[in-house]
Amino acid sequence: MNKFISDYMENGFLDNIIDLFKQDKSLFPVIGDMLKDERSRVRLGAVALVETLMKDDFHTVVKAIPSIADALKNENPTIRGDAAYLLGIIGHRDALPFLLKSDDENELVREAVAEAVEAIQSGDKSLLS
Repeated sequence: MNKFISDYMENGFLDNIIDLFKQDKSLFPVIGDMLKDERSRVRLGAVALVETLMKDDFHTVVKAIPSIADALKNENPTIRGDAAYLLGIIGHRDALPFLLKSDDENELVREAVAEAVEAIQSGDKSLLS
């Protein structure tokens, strides 16, 4: 199923994939696999997918944080940076432990992680209490 979804994303079927995810909440962990795909169009589609799904089903998107955070350990620094960026977009405090554990050797990834942490800490009022 993961390959099917990623191949569809590469071919530009974002709207169909959004509908699929809305109907089947069990697919949300696939977002992490999409983010690890070497094809940039699939990774960009994963970001667009999350941005769209957050509007209607934020709580289910939050459940995908561990699968997205797993991409922080990928050998490709672009994928690690994309994962940090996406966790920052989600903006939920559940992503903080994953981001704070990241001590990446790549400067651009470190910057993406720092920006994501800052976005989460400034945007999540529950962190202030």
